[in-house]
Amino acid sequence: MAVCTAAGLACAALTALPASAAQDSITAQYRTSASGATADQVEPWLELTNTGSTTVPLSRLTVRYYFRSDGPSVSYRFACSWAVKGCANVTGTFGTLANPTATADRYLEVGFTSGAGSLTPGQNTGDLQLRFYRADWQTLTQSDDYSFNGAQTAYANWSKVTVQDSGSVVWGTAPAGNDPTPPTTPPTTPPTSPPGGGGGTPTGATLFDDFTYNTGADAAIQQHGWTVKSGQGGPGVAGATWAPGDLTFVADGSNKVMNLKLTTDGTAAGTRETEIQTSAQKFKNGTYAARVKFGDTPTGGPDGDHIVQTFFTFTPLNAPMDPNYSEQDFEYLPNGGWGETQNIMYETSWETYNPDPWNAVNTHGQQYGSFDGWHNLQITIDNTSITYYIDGQVVATHGEPYLPEGGQFIDFNHWLIDLAGQTGTTSRSYNEQVDYVYFVKDQVLTPAQVQSAVSGLRSAGTAFKDTVPSS
Repeated sequence: MAVCTAAGLACAALTALPASAAQDSITAQYRTSASGATADQVEPWLELTNTGSTTVPLSRLTVRYYFRSDGPSVSYRFACSWAVKGCANVTGTFGTLANPTATADRYLEVGFTSGAGSLTPGQNTGDLQLRFYRADWQTLTQSDDYSFNGAQTAYANWSKVTVQDSGSVVWGTAPAGNDPTPPTTPPTTPPTSPPGGGGGTPTGATLFDDFTYNTGADAAIQQHGWTVKSGQGGPGVAGATWAPGDLTFVADGSNKVMNLKLTTDGTAAGTRETEIQTSAQKFKNGTYAARVKFGDTPTGGPDGDHIVQTFFTFTPLNAPMDPNYSEQDFEYLPNGGWGETQNIMYETSWETYNPDPWNAVNTHGQQYGSFDGWHNLQITIDNTSITYYIDGQVVATHGEPYLPEGGQFIDFNHWLIDLAGQTGTTSRSYNEQVDYVYFVKDQVLTPAQVQSAVSGLRSAGTAFKDTVPSS
């Protein structure tokens, strides 16, 4: 019993571990900061410790937290509040158990990008302050969840989460009949290019626009397949106006860039937003890229408005819970919003939603901190996954059911979530700028390949190119 106590485990739990547990090289510690039987969100905080004698790359490890869903149609969203290894290096996806039990039919699987580094012998990841919640934000029940322990409010070893190393369980016990299955043996010869037709030189149909127009009213904008939004309508504050005249093209050194200005005086009537999207809905699998300059502060006046600066693709919602709807978003909130109080970047993949009553089927990655300044954004989509990159680094990867079903638009917009962030009546303006947009059909390119292709187009003096077929 003394050995069990020292390890932070009950002896009964220890005997339930798989035979491989005797040689565990990774242990999982758990605590919760939301200990009630019901809660707004589940908060499994985790730490992993390397108790072996060799260094272990975190990208090899996954952790599963098992729970009982509140219903077969309920969807969940993952978030990382804070992590010593950096939330940008932590991923979270949801899965369904093949053999549901009374306490588990789903699981949250937590993984790591290569940016998380490795654990040397004796090293600990430090805090992984994780949470997940219902997509409709309804209160959830966690007292019947397999991996939940409301009494464990300080870190201790916990056998009811599993740790997998390259797919093989090295710690913990899954709900009966649900041991994670190791992956099949990888091919002996690694592929020479990324899935989806990637390779050294882009050969797919291409859209490239260097945004060298004169004004938002330039006839070439429409001729090149863009629509500038006007009038009123969502998203954002009801009564705000989409202002084509606030889409301009300005000098940035020797270069010209597109500027999307948002202006507000803290009222709906005094709020002007900007949006530009392709007029053709013809983009699906392939590589999407843009160089975007986000702005944290207004050009004058008080700061703090809940603005959203974006680059995204989407298929319109034609009816509530439309199965053909899709969307992949980069959304930067420099002053928070949607319940967040600090600047945050979201990468959100959508399957569908119902606007009233609100019910969303989506998943997202997120990173806290400032993204003020220029950044290279990239989304790749093939038949298995959606991958988001910022400045060459993977920040989120999503799979089914979030893959697009059909053609999509490409869009940039700059808008105001609500009037709660800054209530001052002094007019102020924020800028989001776009250097270029690039798309290659049916090819998954690396960030380096994108940069090489864009440099080649610019060196050749190509300001605009569109060979993407209409269907």
